[in-house]
Amino acid sequence: MKRLWRTLGVLILLCLLAPAALAADVDLVKQRVAKVGVLRGDFTQEKQVTGFKNPLRSQGRFVLAQDHGVIWTTLKPFPSEVVVTRDRILSRQSDGSTRVELDAKQQPAMRSVNAIMFALMSGDAQALSAQFTVKVEALPNNGWKMQLSPRSAMLGKVFTGLKLSGDRYVREVEITEANQDVTRIHFAGMSETPAALSAEEGGKFE
Repeated sequence: MKRLWRTLGVLILLCLLAPAALAADVDLVKQRVAKVGVLRGDFTQEKQVTGFKNPLRSQGRFVLAQDHGVIWTTLKPFPSEVVVTRDRILSRQSDGSTRVELDAKQQPAMRSVNAIMFALMSGDAQALSAQFTVKVEALPNNGWKMQLSPRSAMLGKVFTGLKLSGDRYVREVEITEANQDVTRIHFAGMSETPAALSAEEGGKFE
């Protein structure tokens, strides 16, 4: 279970934060990806689990706050919510009950992983280049594709490759995990307004 939530936290942050941060190190993406403090949108996700014929499907919405973390709200097939911050991953069920899935105080390795994720947010080029091999391709209409391969053994235990594509925003993500499970996420309905978190959204990070 802890491995599941650790992986989920890494994947959410990578999916939503990587392009904005890598922009500091890759000129093409820097020119094309929006830099916003708060971004909201919808997602649809399919996960193809090795050994199963049909993928697992889910959909919902997200809130990305650069100074706080990510609120990942699944609406279908079962309502649930995950809040990812620098120090913890918190799950909230439909009945309102909450549970800390991972705490950096108890899992020091999580802090190391999150340090990489927040390096993505701050554009720490030295930290990123030490952890990822990055390939970028320009597409028509200000589009782009990006492929990241982990350099470190730690990240390599979580996934083997990450592909992203988009324009002003991330539109598609494909993640291949170390066990060869493949997750594909499509983002839509992105909005930069309101530019600040609501009281309800802010409370979820506390």
